[in-house]
Parts: sequence; C-alpha cells; structure tokens
Amino acid sequence: MKNKLLRIGKKALIVVAILWFIMVLIGAGRKWYFDKTDSQIARIHSTKLSIDDVMGKNLPPDPGIEADKTIEGIDANENGIRDDVELAIFKEYPNSAKIRMPLLQYALSLQLQMTLSFITTETFTETVADTHSRAQVCTWTLSSRDDMEKFSDDLEKYRNFVDDLQLNNEKRKKYLEDVYENMRSFSSSNDGCDIDPATLPN
Repeated sequence: MKNKLLRIGKKALIVVAILWFIMVLIGAGRKWYFDKTDSQIARIHSTKLSIDDVMGKNLPPDPGIEADKTIEGIDANENGIRDDVELAIFKEYPNSAKIRMPLLQYALSLQLQMTLSFITTETFTETVADTHSRAQVCTWTLSSRDDMEKFSDDLEKYRNFVDDLQLNNEKRKKYLEDVYENMRSFSSSNDGCDIDPATLPN
C-alpha cells in the first residue's frame, strides 16, 4: 500500500512538473510575442521621411535588375524607400521638392508594409493607421481643394504613380494583398506630412 501511494505521489509530482514547465513556456512565448510586437510598433512610429531624402542628398545607385529579385528590393542608402522607386520619383519630378516630398513619404509607407520583420494583426494595422494614413493625408498637399473633382483626379494620379512603381510585379501585389488580411479596424492618424511643405524651396 505504501509503495502504491509513493508511485501515485511520484506520478502526481511529474504531472505537476510538466504542467509547470508548459506554463513557463507559454509565459515565455507570450513575453517574446509582446516584446516583438512592441519593438515593431516602435519602429513604425519612428519611421519618418527626412529633409535629406527629399533634397536627394543621399541618392542611391541604380540597383538595376537586382531591384526585382526579392519582395523588399534594394535599399542601399537605408532610408526605408526602395531605391528604384526613389530614383523614379526624382527622375519624374527633379525640380519640385514639394511634389517629391509627399510621394516619397507615400513610398516610404508602402515599403514599410513590405518589410515588417514581425507581421501580426497589431503590427500591420499600425502601419496603416499611422504611417500610411499620414502619408495619404500628406498627398493632399499636392492639389488644391478649390476644385474637388480636380483634387480627386490629381490624388489618384500621384498615388497611382507610386503604387505602380512599388507594386510593379505580381509577387509584390500578392504579398501586399496577403498581409492586408492581417488588418483589423482602426482609427486613422489625423497627422500629415513629416516635413512642412512650406519649408521646401520649390
């Protein structure tokens, strides 16, 4: 009888130890998840366009065919904008920082969505609610709202220009479609441009 009780006691201890170990693993996993999420959201909030980017002080070399070999492409100057997209914006609008600025910020927001190292409902939704929403508001500076029909047409033209550059092949379009499945409802940021257009020379 005593041996039987000891065996039962040992089994109970083993079960308790296993359950404790599982709980420790679950706790560690939750901590890792929340730490990664917080780190990624901090990166999203800190992603901003710089005046040097707008003025072309650190333009990258042409990446050539390397630009399309991966989803994220090449960002040699490490400013968060894909190099081929950045160069195309400068080529199209070489003489207007006030046009380049919103387009570069919009491109930056799209690239951020395609380079998240940790994609969850929380992190992806934050890119849309914060960075992408601000970029879209910033594009409003590209046209006057005195004529709303022209304003709408202008915004569509400028945004489509960047969208076509950023999503220039099927694998990139499919990738963005897939990650958008992580998005939940959100409140958009009311902020706009990272750089005040009035401070730009032309």
